[in-house]
Amino acid sequence: MKKSSFQDYLPFIFLAVIAIIGIFIPALPNFSDVSKYNTADIAWILVASSLVFLMTPGLSFFYGGMVNRKNVISTMMQSFIATGLISVVWVVVGFSLAFGKSYHGIIGSPATYFMFNHVGSGAPWSLAPTIPLLLFALFQMKFAIITPALVVGAVAERIRFTSYVLFMVLFSILVYAPIAHWTWHPDGILFKLGVLDFAGGTVVHISAGCAALAGALVLKRRKDHIEKKELQPANIPFVLLGTGLLWFGWFGFNAGSALGANALAATAFATTNTATAAAGLSWVFFDVIRGRKPSALGFCIGAVVGLVAITPAAGYVAIPQSIFIGFIAAIISNMAVHWKSKTSIDDTLDVFPCHGLGGMVGMLLTGIFATKAINEGGNNGWFYGNFELFRNQVLGLLLVVAYSFTVSYAIFKLINFIHPLRVSEDEEALGLDVTQHNEHYHPAMLSVTDNGSLKEEEMVHS
Repeated sequence: MKKSSFQDYLPFIFLAVIAIIGIFIPALPNFSDVSKYNTADIAWILVASSLVFLMTPGLSFFYGGMVNRKNVISTMMQSFIATGLISVVWVVVGFSLAFGKSYHGIIGSPATYFMFNHVGSGAPWSLAPTIPLLLFALFQMKFAIITPALVVGAVAERIRFTSYVLFMVLFSILVYAPIAHWTWHPDGILFKLGVLDFAGGTVVHISAGCAALAGALVLKRRKDHIEKKELQPANIPFVLLGTGLLWFGWFGFNAGSALGANALAATAFATTNTATAAAGLSWVFFDVIRGRKPSALGFCIGAVVGLVAITPAAGYVAIPQSIFIGFIAAIISNMAVHWKSKTSIDDTLDVFPCHGLGGMVGMLLTGIFATKAINEGGNNGWFYGNFELFRNQVLGLLLVVAYSFTVSYAIFKLINFIHPLRVSEDEEALGLDVTQHNEHYHPAMLSVTDNGSLKEEEMVHS
């Protein structure tokens, strides 16, 4: 057991300080006027919040199944730790920065809802008048949790766990909260511009995708990537399980963003499922055209790309157009993954080609196919004669790409200056499961015997 340094004490000290401050935050009356709420809407958003929470464990299985066997636990842990870490950050200051009193449409006041003060007793959110403000804050919390967890896939197998924990905190405060404020706060600069993002194309996927690219560039390439080693996924059934959990949870992600049990939620549910189905099939069929065999991994990745692409459009486009959104997004991401494999960019699990580009495609196609026939609160897109919406989507996309990449790159560089981002060569070779967590993943494997039959054996780390 190594001797603890002062840096090792810091996370515990910060948490202890927050816990002690919480003692002195006054308790306020809870939901003083219940008559203004709709119980059906409350019930649905409670369920939707739970579904969105389930996406982060699903993402852990999705990522964990695709990495090398010696990094399964570490990769899953790096995603899953966000459920605890960002929950606390969101209560303390994250929700206030994203949805507090606006400063020039750029950021919310950290004092508005500090430590969730006034959240339980405050007036409902202006765009969600039928549910308590507390429930709206909890629903938004689940979005804030999964966003930094998405970045893990780009830096997996080489990033130090403690460094990534610090990145999550800084990313949540400096990148996620401002972009959420711009996009979803009525006074936000993108909201006022008329940018449409139903459930997080810019806020979640473009921001995470660009941060992922920044992280991959700062951490540079893994030794296995430099040597062009073909590493097989550790556990494809994990990937299938993770995809199923993500697909299931995404119904809460998109349909829940209607913020009520209404027809718009049903439409978002339908477009989400349709685009996802089309994207999974598109990826597999496109692989076959290119001479590959249809694979479980391909369908899973394609389905996730479809989920990403339909996210900004889910409550603004009709069901038939959602097929095209899933179909084309999968092809673009598939080609981007193929192109990236020929470069020196080491985005371990293709987060930027799938989440970053998938979110961009979804945002642009929202600007084309959005229609007031589906959502009167939205706008008509270019396909319906309104080029202005498409232009606004492009402007919003460019701003978020530039901001997320630049600030995330600076965060990674700052952390690396304070505390090494990357594990040592020996730790990378041994695997992060052992070196970062002192835990072992022992998967059962099937191997071929001399007579051609299959036998089961266990992978054991030395």
